[in-house]
Amino acid sequence: MTTLPNCPTCGSAYTYEDRGLFVCPECGNEWNESVAAQEEEGLVVKDSNGNLLQEGDSVTVIKDLKVKGASNPIKQGTKVKNIRLVEGDHNIDCKVDGFGPMKLKSEFVKKN
Repeated sequence: MTTLPNCPTCGSAYTYEDRGLFVCPECGNEWNESVAAQEEEGLVVKDSNGNLLQEGDSVTVIKDLKVKGASNPIKQGTKVKNIRLVEGDHNIDCKVDGFGPMKLKSEFVKKN
């Protein structure tokens, strides 16, 4: 017998599977297996378009970002390679050419 994952929204153990989706009868949440697998692994980070980001991905900045202590902002269209995902508000740890080590919010980048 396979064990079904608990609901990611309310934590209920009474989930069931229906046509490839997991369903929670207590809160009505529905999710697919890939989301369940990623949540079991840990951190789930999505870009501005809702694409899942993974360690080592390359992303592009979608708007000019002001940087404290720097005279110039990070320009829209700047490409950032080899990102690392971390917990917290600024959930991308990376090195930006011309700025050095930096933490970015995933809502301001898109996956290449």
